[in-house]
Amino acid sequence: MNFSGLINEFGPLTVAGLAQGAIIALFALGYTLVYGVLRLINFAHSEVFLVGTYACLIAWGWFGLDQNSAAPDLGAMLGYMALGLVVAIVASGLVALLVELVAYRPLRRRNAPPLAFLITAIGASLAISETVGVLTHRVQRGVPPIIQAKTVITIGNTHITNLQILIVVLALVMMFVLDRFINGSRLGRGIRAVAQSPDSAALMGVNKSRVISLVFLLGGLMAGIAAVMYDLKIGVTKYDAGFLLGIDAFTAAVLGGIGNLRGALVGGLLLGVLQNYAAGLFGSSWLHGAAFVLLVLILMFRPTGLLGESLGRARA
Repeated sequence: MNFSGLINEFGPLTVAGLAQGAIIALFALGYTLVYGVLRLINFAHSEVFLVGTYACLIAWGWFGLDQNSAAPDLGAMLGYMALGLVVAIVASGLVALLVELVAYRPLRRRNAPPLAFLITAIGASLAISETVGVLTHRVQRGVPPIIQAKTVITIGNTHITNLQILIVVLALVMMFVLDRFINGSRLGRGIRAVAQSPDSAALMGVNKSRVISLVFLLGGLMAGIAAVMYDLKIGVTKYDAGFLLGIDAFTAAVLGGIGNLRGALVGGLLLGVLQNYAAGLFGSSWLHGAAFVLLVLILMFRPTGLLGESLGRARA
């Protein structure tokens, strides 16, 4: 254990952890939304994210951009960012809807047991991941330098870059927008009604199938944004990129209180920071291992998470 290294790098590890945690939090929203309404862990959500990581690369490739391209100027950068976000959001949203329509809806119509949903989720996850692997020949793909990371704030040995600020601010903004949508809109009230009591919501005229599709779509949209931020931060993607980050996102959802939107944000940011502290203390190989250890501890001592409030009882 390297306590001196952790203390010396405390600031940089914290900043890097917050940026990583912001991506995890956006990712975790999909798990939380679906569980809050269906009491289902949608393990295929990691592949919804995966498709987003490739979709924005394909969009940037339309303009001849690859990992060897020069960094664009400010105007072009904003345009490429907007394009990447739109394409990734649409692609991830459509995949999420397709998973719900093809994998889960037939099971709901047959009143299948929970185990059938779990097996189907794992099957859908593997099917999408392997399909992407075949199409990409399992080759790691680099990301064009859309944003060149530059230090904008320096505090001691802590250097905060423009990319880190963008990731954290974007995650906070999207979390606020989603929270307002769930708690303040008519469609959001329908989601909370179905989450609280599907039968009562149906008696009040709420279309359960539409609400479930909307929940999957919203989770896909958040995963698409997380996918673009992941590409820009990590710089590469691969057919299995969603697997380990999916475990991290699931851990964050459980940590904050699965089914709790604000808990996903808190859990994601906290997990990102704790992972980086573990990496600084035990080595980089523990970055993802810390998430598994934390998941076990959460389930042992506080299975309801830090906030532990279900989506159906969430309030503005």
